Amino acid sequence: MREAAMDQGTRGELISRLAEAITSVTIAHPLRVAIDGPPAAGKTTLADELAVVLRAQDRDVIRASIDDFLVPRAQRYRRGQYSAEGCYFDAHDHAALCRVLLDPLGPGGDRRFQHAVYDADTDTPASPPAATAPAAAVLLFDGVFLLRPELIDRWDLRIFVSVSFEETVDRARDRGTAPAGSPADIERSWRHRYIPAQQLYFATARPADHADIIVYNDELHRPTWEVRDRATRRLQGPL
Repeated sequence: MREAAMDQGTRGELISRLAEAITSVTIAHPLRVAIDGPPAAGKTTLADELAVVLRAQDRDVIRASIDDFLVPRAQRYRRGQYSAEGCYFDAHDHAALCRVLLDPLGPGGDRRFQHAVYDADTDTPASPPAATAPAAAVLLFDGVFLLRPELIDRWDLRIFVSVSFEETVDRARDRGTAPAGSPADIERSWRHRYIPAQQLYFATARPADHADIIVYNDELHRPTWEVRDRATRRLQGPL
């Protein structure tokens, strides 16, 4: 029995489809949308594109990223710079993420939130002023490992951006993103830290199994997406 419907279209069609999925949800608190996937999968770009469309529809959008909930570098790399276990277990402050952002925006929350607890430029904790979200706001939150057991129940809509690991390596090289920035550092970071950490995540948390929508993003301009049947039921309306 098929659990999902597959679609393929232009980038604009994908963004419109996802925006429709978001606007179809009616809940009494801000909608918390997870945009999960491997590094360099295109999560941040997708979230930014969605934010533009939703704001054009006069929807209040909160943008935040797991990179704003990192722990200081010494703690992140206590098992070593290229440790996959360190990447998965030590890099992020999930308790703070729930405390200052996800829980206040969830059922029974007071909607007073902070969008960050870490300043990457100074590698120090951050404490931006709290804000109050309208009840109809949308949180678009991108990052890695968002559908792990510690966070899985905090999301109202779960999007997983799927890209082959080799494609993420190519994109990382093109962007020049790595702790030290050289092609050799990028290659080593992906082969020894980021990809094995994702493999650990896939094996233990099975994120694609928990996603409501999967975006296959290897072809940026001709993506394919899959809407799970259970998502349609859970969101109480057609996507």
